[in-house]
Amino acid sequence: MNAEELRAFCLEFNGAVEDFPFTPETSVFKVGGKMFALSALDARPLSVNLKCDPDLAVQLRAEHGPAIVPGYHMNKRHWNTVTVDQLPERFVRELIEDSYDLVVATLPKAQRLRLDRP
Repeated sequence: MNAEELRAFCLEFNGAVEDFPFTPETSVFKVGGKMFALSALDARPLSVNLKCDPDLAVQLRAEHGPAIVPGYHMNKRHWNTVTVDQLPERFVRELIEDSYDLVVATLPKAQRLRLDRP
């Protein structure tokens, strides 16, 4: 997965938007105003910060380190930094989807229902 594919995949989710609140080089992908992915798309190697269930985060780090490490500049209990080119693309896509789903689950019900509509 390259940077453009990562960006396109993050934007495929219902209600997903790209924002640049930190620097023009750092893409922040949000749903309902809450971040689910963050990446400097021009960085090499390409990595992305993703939200993760705390117990699963520890397990993923143990199984896939150093490709998955505690989130850089993030709450390390809830965020992982994933080096994209060190893992199978399908697995990276699943991690991104899980991050999106975790954030959507925290949104108010009315907001979640709007996301379900085509």
